Amino acid sequence: MGRGLSSMLGVGGAMIIRMERRMLYIPILHIDTNLINSRRKLNAVNQLERWCEDGVMLINMSGTAYAEAQADGDRRRLRKASQQIFTTTPAVNDRDPRFKCVESVLFPNGAADQNQQNDVRIVCEAAKYGAILVTSDGASKSQPGGILGNRDKLRDVVQIMSPNEAVAFVRSKICERDEFNERVSREIGGELPPWTGKD
Repeated sequence: MGRGLSSMLGVGGAMIIRMERRMLYIPILHIDTNLINSRRKLNAVNQLERWCEDGVMLINMSGTAYAEAQADGDRRRLRKASQQIFTTTPAVNDRDPRFKCVESVLFPNGAADQNQQNDVRIVCEAAKYGAILVTSDGASKSQPGGILGNRDKLRDVVQIMSPNEAVAFVRSKICERDEFNERVSREIGGELPPWTGKD
């Protein structure tokens, strides 16, 4: 029946094709604590936040990441974290099968401290909400493992991206949306939304 919610049956069963809305049909992005970006120096995160402010996509954070931001005492970071929507459901219990699954991947010998347990919970919360976890944790020379370095092992649990990958993903979805709307305008008629080509 066409592309997602853009196509609907009208009166008498006639097909009506509508242009897509500005808000993309993609999962919410959950940002990790390391991407709170209180000093606005992370260009990829700045872009994601701009799209969120413009109503292109949604950014949330887990309650665990929010609590971590509060714990370090940095007032600027706390103020920035307080601007985010965050999950309020209880954090996953360390006896939960999902926690054990993620823990066994990230920390095969078990999560040794609260920070490691928080990493596991942040992954689990993104999975619980069907969100894409965006993080800069791992996959580097200094930290080859971490969340990013183990994402292939977690692909059946949750989708994990770096900030740059998240920007590329959202940009590709924006292009698909705009191309679809341009095609509808060309073939059926109608004025393109004013934000076309500007996101």
